[in-house]
Amino acid sequence: MDLDLPVWFEIGALVVLTLILAADLLIILRRPHIPSTRESTLWVVFYVTLALIFAGLMWMFAGGEYAGQFVAGWLTEYSLSIDNLFVFVLIMGQFSVPRRYQQEVLMVGIIVALVLRGLFILAGAAIIEQFSWVFYIFGAFLVWTAWRQAFPGGDHDDDVQRESFIVRVLRRAIDISDEYDGAKVRTVVAGKKMWTPMIIVFAAIGVTDLLFAIDSIPAIFGITQSPFIVFTANLFALMGLRQLYFLLGDLLDRLRYLHFGIAFILAFIGVKLVFHAMHVNEVAFINGGEHIEWAPEISTWMSLGVIVVAMTVATVASLAASARERRAGGAEAAAAAVAEEKGTPPTVDGTRSAGPR
Repeated sequence: MDLDLPVWFEIGALVVLTLILAADLLIILRRPHIPSTRESTLWVVFYVTLALIFAGLMWMFAGGEYAGQFVAGWLTEYSLSIDNLFVFVLIMGQFSVPRRYQQEVLMVGIIVALVLRGLFILAGAAIIEQFSWVFYIFGAFLVWTAWRQAFPGGDHDDDVQRESFIVRVLRRAIDISDEYDGAKVRTVVAGKKMWTPMIIVFAAIGVTDLLFAIDSIPAIFGITQSPFIVFTANLFALMGLRQLYFLLGDLLDRLRYLHFGIAFILAFIGVKLVFHAMHVNEVAFINGGEHIEWAPEISTWMSLGVIVVAMTVATVASLAASARERRAGGAEAAAAAVAEEKGTPPTVDGTRSAGPR
């Protein structure tokens, strides 16, 4: 499916977005700091607004269908990118990255993610163009990924453990100092040039980006087959991710049901891909190589609705559960304080025991 967008618009959009990303990087390099909540909020609002303006321009130049594909793809990639943040938090904690320099780490991670996803997009587009049966594989892969997302076993800690293999290889292959030297990857210790632990962090982030790219690219190809939309949706999803990391902060721990929402979205897109594969079927041993006309084609707007509802329900349920726990914890603390004041020990459920009569 080709876009009816002017070439100048596609080239101009990519140039402008690249310049914005470069300006963001220069700001970090010139003034490394811990962004305030206000600063992070303004940047996130700026990037979200920019994405919506871009969708409006696509509506003007190419029509509502393509604009809807971009918004649906952007929201899908944005939700998956938020899931990345959980692993980023673990990596930052595991390697004790100074908070002042976490912006640089995140920005490098975003650039690596863009490069990897760009390569995956080119490969995916070429494969889809030649082999329509790949939609069956993409669909099955996404359903399996959804199951793994919903029932992860070791949760995100497994990702960090996988990355530790890369870390062990690096430690054996190169000399790494024990201390950070700002955001530098090279330093001098006792007159000897060495790598800093930052190189390990960059490697861990890179592996994480690769793992998430493998999941996310088939997902967005389930929404659109336009490489331009796929790349720009990924670009907008990653822009502002650094600020979102600092804005959410401890809130990430409260989004306990987010992975269920993401899993539902991936499963839905996986089923949609299978239906699309059936609709354009050319596999000889399936329906004699003929198209399966009764296979439904799920519209872009239905996909967008499912994505929005799934993420809204997961977020609201997570925050409601967290609020209930905080209220319960406050009630237990108050009961314990009253019990201590009365001189009687609290019971297991936090209420005061009757004591001797």
